[in-house]
Amino acid sequence: MCGIVGIIGNKDVAVEVYDGLICLQHRGQDSAGIATYNQQFHLKKGMGLVRDIFHQEHMLQLKGNVGIGQVRYPTIGGGTIEDAQPFIVNSPYGIAMAHNGNVFNFSQLKEELFKQNLRHLNSNCDVEAILNVFAHELSRFCRRDFFDSVCQAVKSVYQRVKGAYSVVAIIADKGLVAFRDPFGIRPLAWGQRKTSFKTEHLFASETTMFRILDFAFYRDLAPGEMVFIDLKGECQSKIVQQKEFCPCIFEYVYFARPDSTLNDVNVYRARLRMGQNLANKIKRLFPNLEVDSVIPAPESSTPAAMSLAKELGVRFTIGLIKNHFIGRTFIMPDQKIRKRANQFKLSPLELEIRDKNILVVDDSIVRGNVSRHIVKLMRESGAKKVYFASTAPALRWPCLYGLDSSS
Repeated sequence: MCGIVGIIGNKDVAVEVYDGLICLQHRGQDSAGIATYNQQFHLKKGMGLVRDIFHQEHMLQLKGNVGIGQVRYPTIGGGTIEDAQPFIVNSPYGIAMAHNGNVFNFSQLKEELFKQNLRHLNSNCDVEAILNVFAHELSRFCRRDFFDSVCQAVKSVYQRVKGAYSVVAIIADKGLVAFRDPFGIRPLAWGQRKTSFKTEHLFASETTMFRILDFAFYRDLAPGEMVFIDLKGECQSKIVQQKEFCPCIFEYVYFARPDSTLNDVNVYRARLRMGQNLANKIKRLFPNLEVDSVIPAPESSTPAAMSLAKELGVRFTIGLIKNHFIGRTFIMPDQKIRKRANQFKLSPLELEIRDKNILVVDDSIVRGNVSRHIVKLMRESGAKKVYFASTAPALRWPCLYGLDSSS
């Protein structure tokens, strides 16, 4: 899981790409980067949060009316600057690329690209594999109609790259490319801003920044669709390859912000319905459950906990206070850091817990670190009984598409 932004406009877009990444910071805390183009590529990336990486002098250097950016949560590759996105290759034309997703045949692709295509990957980041497959194939077709050449390159990516991915890319002196994997696993929304000169375009993992940047939501990219917008603002799109639509449910459970709408489904409303369905299941399986208060595990489970409490006719209260200066522990790079962060992340409100039967509602249980910690906090705060419920079903199998649970 990562967050990407791509903008092609009528003036320098670096500040708007930066603002877009700020709105997507919840999708990745490991690193961030921005690439822009105005006759040459300008690139700045670093480790940590967006606000700590980019300063005024960097923004002044990021010239160009087309730009892409990314915030990263690593599922492949480690926490090093070599793995931070975007990536740039010089041939053909010059291409900068960033993505959101996970390529599960990355190791195989890396070897193939070196032995068969004579292309060396200098990182362990999977987007570098996508970029080099795309660049290699584009170089084979670049003497025919350019849009057709890009379609052929994307088709080759779909054939060779296995996994979930939404991609934004800049092709030097040509324009902006955006495409989504054939199953549509990872989201990619398209916004437009009408001006007196030419329409400006925004592609992003979520719609969170559309209103802030004054873009109107146009539509979601279809599974297997590629969109190309040239430097004159002319737009072409094609569904290159489409398979059964399989959007990731975890986007609605946890990844996305509640004010986002993905695949025509509002995330907040989806979480309310999850809470209602969970309440109905509790009433069916445990009709005599004695609960004094429903407490959400902050914060993505709050809408579900509210609707669950209403459905059960039980008091809803905030019993856990979250330290907002601690990032999302699920997307921290290793288990030791996650466990330590949990110690600082949540503080119990004992007055809301002591001598009560508490039902804690969380959005999901992935590794169980937070779940165990919350139950421990409840017991230490004097709860008579602690029940724990999750709006998402149990994770029983590996996920190779961005959940970072490959075993």
